[in-house]
Amino acid sequence: MKLLIGQSLKERQKIVQLTSQPFSTRAKKHDEENTFPMENIADLKKIGYTTLTVPKSYGGQGLPLAEWLPLQETIATYDGSTSLSIGWHMGLITQISESQNWPETILDRLFYEVLHEGKLVNAAASEPETGSPTRGGKPTTVAKKENDSWIITGRKSFTSMAPALDYFIVSATMEDGQVGNFLINQSAAGVKIEETWNSIAMRGTASHDLYLKNVRIPNDHFLEVIHPGKKSPAGWLLHIPACYLGIAQAAQNFAIDFANTYSPNSLSTSIKELPNVQVKIGENEADLIQARHFLYSVAKKWDVSTAEERVQMQGELGAVKYHVVNSAVMIVDRAMRVVGAQSLFKDNPIQRYYRDVRAGLHNPPMDDRTLLLLASQAFTSSE
Repeated sequence: MKLLIGQSLKERQKIVQLTSQPFSTRAKKHDEENTFPMENIADLKKIGYTTLTVPKSYGGQGLPLAEWLPLQETIATYDGSTSLSIGWHMGLITQISESQNWPETILDRLFYEVLHEGKLVNAAASEPETGSPTRGGKPTTVAKKENDSWIITGRKSFTSMAPALDYFIVSATMEDGQVGNFLINQSAAGVKIEETWNSIAMRGTASHDLYLKNVRIPNDHFLEVIHPGKKSPAGWLLHIPACYLGIAQAAQNFAIDFANTYSPNSLSTSIKELPNVQVKIGENEADLIQARHFLYSVAKKWDVSTAEERVQMQGELGAVKYHVVNSAVMIVDRAMRVVGAQSLFKDNPIQRYYRDVRAGLHNPPMDDRTLLLLASQAFTSSE
């Protein structure tokens, strides 16, 4: 069933749900073997999922945030790693569409290949030497101009979905000291993926290191000048809290199923009748409701705002990520308390939810940056 047939969010959610159900079973295998769920990505491509954010002017659906973020949440209830991985592609296509800063020839080619050939793209910005690019460190990856080409050399880390990517958006420092983004094809000579990813969380994202050794790219693959640490508001990054919200929902679902069926011989019924269990489930429901309202109301606001209005939304976007992810961590923790010591058993998926959800604390924007920004805005408005 193709997503292009679905005319409403509810219809698309149903299609994505049916497609994603097998991801849950596969997630255990990929987590334990530290492998990438290539079959999940193939399934999403089959229903046209990876094309949904391509702009209508290029033949795509051009779905706004409020229409594709719920789909990301749905995928995450079955496999957080798949949701976070594909979310980078979906979000970057959204950003590229909104900014239109790239050379027109590159935009035409990329959108065509995403639509008709299933090509995937992600950014490669983090480096071992600089840490998160949001902290403002200048890339040690370098780009040198040579006639009508650029020569790129360096190393990038946290390259999510590396085995499935067709293109990398690579940040590099140029000879004049400026930093630029460059588009590099995975098949280019000198491109190498080293399987370094061995995190205990989000193991299925395959966020390996990308090595670039004298990679020659055409002149027009220089995309734009960027300023590390001076990020403009980016609504598409809300795919991050949407993912962790889905993981939290998965933990809540597991806890409810467990409470409905677990009946120790000290009780005449299942533990769902215990007041302390009901309170934890109720607290989780309250947090899920609050998180969804916050996430999707800000997403809708972004969709209808002008470019000038979006510039003022940095604090709101950061606050969404801060509240939703921290709530998701608490939701999973409470769910584990409902399940008890069995939640630590390797065969129970809830221990994977616990490991995966904590990864959200280290996705951008970081909590301290958000809180400092909100404090600055509060002091400024009081003057």
